[in-house]
Amino acid sequence: MDAATSSSTWHSLADRVLAGHSLTRDEGRAILDSSDVEILDLLAATYRVRREHFGHQVQLYFLKNAKSGLCPEDCGYCSQSIVSDAEIPRYPMLNEAKLMEGAARAKAQQARTYCIVASGRGPSNREVEHVANTVKKIKNEYGLHICCCLGLLSPEQAQTLKAAGVDRINHNLNTSREHHADIVSTHSYEDRLNTLKVAKAAGLELCSGLIVGMGQSYDDLIDVAFELRELGVHSTPVNFLHAIEGTPLGEKQDLTPRDCLRALCLYRMANPAAELRVSGGREVQLRSLQAMSLYAANSMFVSDYLTTKGQPAEQDYQMIADLGFEIIISGAESEEHHCADAMCAG
Repeated sequence: MDAATSSSTWHSLADRVLAGHSLTRDEGRAILDSSDVEILDLLAATYRVRREHFGHQVQLYFLKNAKSGLCPEDCGYCSQSIVSDAEIPRYPMLNEAKLMEGAARAKAQQARTYCIVASGRGPSNREVEHVANTVKKIKNEYGLHICCCLGLLSPEQAQTLKAAGVDRINHNLNTSREHHADIVSTHSYEDRLNTLKVAKAAGLELCSGLIVGMGQSYDDLIDVAFELRELGVHSTPVNFLHAIEGTPLGEKQDLTPRDCLRALCLYRMANPAAELRVSGGREVQLRSLQAMSLYAANSMFVSDYLTTKGQPAEQDYQMIADLGFEIIISGAESEEHHCADAMCAG
């Protein structure tokens, strides 16, 4: 495809998406199968869709690993799983003071959303009550948007979290239905879907995404994009496999930075009004092209991840400023987008 044809093709797709067209499977495959010389044209067209819904704003998320390791699940990518030999911190649910310290740091680092994450198959009712009580205090003191990722939830647990002021539940699909058994055997794809449905029924916003680079086919990546669209998620975190020594996927290195950008373009085009977050593994897999990811994505994590380090927050601030973008700090501005978008996921 020559340069003129490439530009015309991708901008024509952006025109259709902006007019309300739902991305088709063939169009999704074309995005993932695009050549390296088309990347800038594809990204320029994708940015038009991102700009229409989110302008030039970037929302920051701060993640707190509230319970580390000690997990009975066998997820092949995870350093906290029962099949991992990775050397990581292992501790039970943090107390209120530690969670409040995390909230204070989130506020100081200009994050609008504070993500409370706990390892394990799912929380006990006691753990849910502890998180709920702490969230009430965080809301009162810091006014942060709260996203909880606690594993598989019952309807009663989801309702408790909603009543406490939790805004959003994160539960990533991680991979497609067909590929799921290659990654984990201790819970099913339906278990993950059910938690999202339970959260939605409780009135919580949905945050769900995936990890790119675990051996998925193009069809797998497209399947997840369409599943998330069907669920109506508000926010989609796109992670890129950060292979951790001691995990079953510790030697897997399949991605190039251009692959990562194509995946982000797919998820923006497939779910144009959903928040799209460039997430774990971006520093490792996007490398010098990190800034380009924000032409498709409109949010990112600041600081560290669960058991891996992120780049210093100051580098993120500089990257955003260099792009001419601005960080959303106040809740009011962001809520305008959420109300207008009718979609969400954190």
